Amino acid sequence: MTTESKIDIDREKGNFHYDTDYSFDAGVGLSEDVVRYISDIKKEKDWLLDFRLKALASFRKKPMPTHWATQDLNNIDFDVIRYYLSKGQTPSRTWDEVPDDIKKTFERLGIPEQERKFLAGVEAQFDSEAAYSRMNDELSEKGVLFVGSTEGLKDHPEIFKKWFGKVIPTSDNKFSALNSAVFSGGSFIYIPPGVKLQQPLQAYFRINAENFGQFERTLIIADEGSEITYMEGCTAPKFETSTLHSAVVELVALKGAKIQYITVQNWSNNVFNLVTKRAIAHEEAEVRWIDCNIGSRLTMKYPAVVLKGRKARGEVVSIALANEGQHQDTGAKMIHAADETTSNVVSKSISIGKGRSSYRGLVQIPGNLKHCRNNTECDALLINKESETDTYPAITVKGSDNSVQHEASVSKVSAEQIFYMQQRGMNEAEAMSLCVNGFVNDLIREFPMEYSVELKRLIDLEMEGSVG
Repeated sequence: MTTESKIDIDREKGNFHYDTDYSFDAGVGLSEDVVRYISDIKKEKDWLLDFRLKALASFRKKPMPTHWATQDLNNIDFDVIRYYLSKGQTPSRTWDEVPDDIKKTFERLGIPEQERKFLAGVEAQFDSEAAYSRMNDELSEKGVLFVGSTEGLKDHPEIFKKWFGKVIPTSDNKFSALNSAVFSGGSFIYIPPGVKLQQPLQAYFRINAENFGQFERTLIIADEGSEITYMEGCTAPKFETSTLHSAVVELVALKGAKIQYITVQNWSNNVFNLVTKRAIAHEEAEVRWIDCNIGSRLTMKYPAVVLKGRKARGEVVSIALANEGQHQDTGAKMIHAADETTSNVVSKSISIGKGRSSYRGLVQIPGNLKHCRNNTECDALLINKESETDTYPAITVKGSDNSVQHEASVSKVSAEQIFYMQQRGMNEAEAMSLCVNGFVNDLIREFPMEYSVELKRLIDLEMEGSVG
């Protein structure tokens, strides 16, 4: 109870905007000149410019996805988006050094306070570049690296370049190609062998500008026997025009390593959130994606784990809440590529008003593998008659020594449940919130305490006005 009272959540927490003077602006629209401008500003080597230009060509060749969310995707106008905006800052190591107009944004969001309370390090990105990046000194002494992607490419190419674009190829999909052409910002993390982080590292991604696209690129490498928890948060103000967020996240867990990647997304409802996230788990490694999707106009996100090594384990635990005018199209991919690998997918979604939630999953176990296991659970909750939910599991299992189980359920909050709780002193909104929090409570416990309290309150706020 004491912890909850210290955390103040309000519906409009991320909905504010400060006028900012940018030193570098690539202009409006996507072209080869824009790509060259970004590369020139970052003083990149020729091989990286070539990488970007090939990605741009791939983006232009690939058609827009047509299998799902077609109507919403057609509303994206790539010619009116600004692909790079920066004040020209290098990441500051203290909050006092952060430019005032950026600092007051992160202070209002409470990021400095979170760092002081429970984080081992923080990176805060404002539009296209990180404004702040710092890690505890004791982790630096152990050889841990936690810097922006630009700094990682420049200062640690021997590590970064080995895995960059290898987990998610440029041509994987249209939006991974777009990110590869114009990426800026994001985190690069390397954990040396045997180092186990006791506290999480966090990145916070803030979109401030209108008609803007944020394209961070994150690469995390956990060397043999190491462990890391990484958390990311996302917000943007509400604009009348659309905003695009298209990230690429690559995780590499080497032998016996453990990576836990936690996302709490609370985008405003004008944001198209189209990201590609994938991990490779080597022998006896473990990767867990813990994902909460609240907000955005459209989210398309399917964290994946390629179980490359024997006894590797992958898990995706996700919560999605789709309110009026929103589509949460989320899920998971588990690719078994070695014997005795295990995967677990647990997905819960809530649809409110005319909101739509979709679970889209892929599990593959080839016939040449032995003793592989998968468990998939997809549960959906509908709040009223207009809300929608869909489930699209694609499970391909071959061979006689592998096992898979799949469970899916759809339920509605009944009038009898609400009436029963009202008879015990609750109003209708409180009763509805209790039903929803009860539905997702077992998954919310997977989040760190500071986030689980915030998630429950965010759900309460989303439920306001949803009854009827």
